[in-house]
Amino acid sequence: MSRGLFITVEGIEGVGKTTNMEYVREALVAAGIEVVLTREPGGTELGEKIRGLLLDHRNGNMVDDTELLLMFAARAQHLTEVIEPALAAGKWVLCDRFTDATYAYQGGGRGIAMGRIAELEHWVQGDLRPDATLLLDAPVEVGLARAAGRPQAADRFEREKQAFFEKVRQAYLNMAAKQSQRYHIIDASQTLEQVKIALNEIINHLIKP
Repeated sequence: MSRGLFITVEGIEGVGKTTNMEYVREALVAAGIEVVLTREPGGTELGEKIRGLLLDHRNGNMVDDTELLLMFAARAQHLTEVIEPALAAGKWVLCDRFTDATYAYQGGGRGIAMGRIAELEHWVQGDLRPDATLLLDAPVEVGLARAAGRPQAADRFEREKQAFFEKVRQAYLNMAAKQSQRYHIIDASQTLEQVKIALNEIINHLIKP
């Protein structure tokens, strides 16, 4: 049995990750591919508890190193319990954010040295990296305006200022420029139909390389 593909979806707040991930999942299932849909931080019972700690706006005194280590703690559990077994079974894993988000948010946004994140990445993941990363990209003001329209209260990250998200977005774009073979940038400021057309091209390429 061939190993499954590991696909991650990245982007700042308000770029439509949830909606477009479901579209990608449906397209893959329609092509006869067994898909595991998951997210970070989270994806496991323990990981979801860690997610709760990370997103709770009442934890405003959380220091940056604690945030970083909690992200990788949840990831270690996620890899062992969900991602690695699914890939080994030939399933495709579609994950809402992964380590690139850590480089973008904790590295770009918080200013933690990228080298420290890389050390944790190697320790927790070994050689495992996504096969493809779909970066839904839009100007920060567009994403934040969309996110502000959500009914639920803003979490600890969503309460950050625009300057924070500008640094996060730039970190994503820097990674995409350096890893162009893995990254696929989709203009998420377009209409949903236009985004779906762009996603279809990528999906077809992944299914029939």
